[in-house]
Amino acid sequence: MNETYYVTTPIYYVNDVPHIGHSYTTIAADTLSRFFRAAGRDVRFLTGTDEHGIKIVKAAAEKNTTPRELADEVVVGFRDLWADLNITNDDFIRTTEPRHEDRVQKLVQELVDRDEIYEGEYAGWYDEGQEEYVTESAARDNKYKSGINGQPLVKYQEKNWFFRLTKWAPKLIEYIEANPEFVKPVSRRNEVLSKLKLGVDDLCISRNKEKLPWGVEMPNDPTHVVYVWIDALSNYYTSLGLPEIGDEWDSRSEKYWPCDVHLIGKDILWFHAVYWPCVLMALDIPLPKTIFAHGWWTSEGKKMSKSLGNFVSREVIAELCEEYSRDAFRYYLLRAVNFGQDGDFCRDLFKQLYNSELANGVGNLLSRTTKMIGKYFDGSVPQAGTDVPEAAAVREAAATLRDTAAGFMADCAFNKYLQAIIDLVNATNLFIEQTEPFRLAKDESQRDRLATILYTCAEAVRIVLLYLQPIMPDKAAAGLAVLGVSAGAGFAEAGQWGQLPAGANIQTAQPLFPRKQ
Repeated sequence: MNETYYVTTPIYYVNDVPHIGHSYTTIAADTLSRFFRAAGRDVRFLTGTDEHGIKIVKAAAEKNTTPRELADEVVVGFRDLWADLNITNDDFIRTTEPRHEDRVQKLVQELVDRDEIYEGEYAGWYDEGQEEYVTESAARDNKYKSGINGQPLVKYQEKNWFFRLTKWAPKLIEYIEANPEFVKPVSRRNEVLSKLKLGVDDLCISRNKEKLPWGVEMPNDPTHVVYVWIDALSNYYTSLGLPEIGDEWDSRSEKYWPCDVHLIGKDILWFHAVYWPCVLMALDIPLPKTIFAHGWWTSEGKKMSKSLGNFVSREVIAELCEEYSRDAFRYYLLRAVNFGQDGDFCRDLFKQLYNSELANGVGNLLSRTTKMIGKYFDGSVPQAGTDVPEAAAVREAAATLRDTAAGFMADCAFNKYLQAIIDLVNATNLFIEQTEPFRLAKDESQRDRLATILYTCAEAVRIVLLYLQPIMPDKAAAGLAVLGVSAGAGFAEAGQWGQLPAGANIQTAQPLFPRKQ
C-alpha cells in the first residue's frame, strides 16, 4: 500500500464570494496534491464550505434570503472557481451535510461523556466577524473593536457549555515545543507559544439557540447549538467518515488520518493551532502533522477594497486567466511571495515574471531547442555521444532539482521549488550560449558534439516541464507533447536524467508562453 498524504484547505465561509485569498490556499493545496500523487503517494485533498454561524445569518438577512439559500447560492461560486482553476480536490464538504452534522454531534457527545464539557456562564465581549469571545483586556487593547475587521465588539451574557481548554493547554505547549513541525512557519509557531504561555480561559463551545438558530444542535442540550469553530474544525475528521455513526460514510477514508498538513490563513491560526489540537487530545485522536499558516494579500500596495477598485475578485481572476492562462495565474501566486509571508498582488510584477521566467525562460528554451533539433536533426531527438564538459552544469542543476523537490514541497516552499526549476532553465540557456550549437552545425566534424548538446537541452526541458506539472498542468502537458512525451509520469523514474529516448519525434507548436507587451 502506498504511503498516504492528506492535505486540507480551510473550509470557506459562504458569507462572501471567493477571491484571491481563497484561490491562493486552494492552489497551494492542489499543487501539493499533484506533486505527491506524482511522487507515488496515496493522496487525499479536501476543501469545502463553512455554512453555519452568526456571520452567515447576518449576510443572509442583508440579502433578504435564508442562510440555507445563501449557502446554496454561494457554494456554486466556489465549486465553479475551483473547476476554472483546475483544482483536483478529492472531496468537497459542506458543514450543512448530514454526514458532517451527525458526526459533530457524536464528537461533542463524546466530550460530554468524558467530562471535558461543563455548563457555565459567559459575560463579556464577542467578535461576530471571527465568531469568537474576546477577553476584557484584549477588547480594551483594540478599543473594543475586532482586531481583524475593525467592527465593534458586541456585549454578550448567557449560559453556555464550556470545553476544559485550560486542562489541555499545558499539554499542548509541551507538544508544540517537542514537535517543531507542528506549527509553521517558525514565526507563527513562536506566536502561538507566546500567547499560550500567557494563559487561556476555558472555551465556550455553544451558543443559545434563540440567538443563533442556524447551527448543529448540541447533543446534550437542544436549547443550544455547537460553536461554529468546533463545528467547522471537525470537518477535517468527519469528511473521512469518522467517527462511525452507522451511515454509508463510516470509516470510508479512515486511513488518511492524521492529516499531513492543514493549510490556513494566519487569521485563523489560533483556532487551528490551539482549539483543534486540544479537542483532539481530549478525544484521544492523533493530532495533524502540520498546521501551516500563510500570509495575507494586499493589492497594488494597498489593502484590498472594492471601493478602491483593487479587489482581486473572481471576475478579476477570470480576466487574468483569459489574458495569461490559468497556469500562469497559479505560477504567479506561488512564485511572487514566500509561502507564509504576506504578499502584494501587482499586475506589473505579474507581467514581469511572466515575460522573464515563462516567456523568455521556459518557453524560449523549449522553442529554441525544438527548432534546432528540427533544423539540424530532422525533428528527431539525437543520440548523445561525445562528452561535452559544459553539460555537467546542466546535469548538476537537474540533479539539484530532483534531490530538493520533495523537501521543498513538504515544507510548502513553493518559491524555492520554482527557483530550482528556473535555475535549471537558466543553466541550460547559458549552456546554449557557451556551446553555440548554431555555429557547430556548420561543421560536419562537430556532429557528435552537436548531438550531445541538443540532447542535453531537450532532456533539461523535459525535466523542467515534468516538475512544472503540479503548478502548471496544462502548459507542462502541452510542452511535453512537443517533445513527444506523455504528461503524468511519476518523479521516481521520470525525474532521472536520460529518460528522453533518442529518436523521439519533436512536434512543431505555437509558443508555450507568448510574450506580453
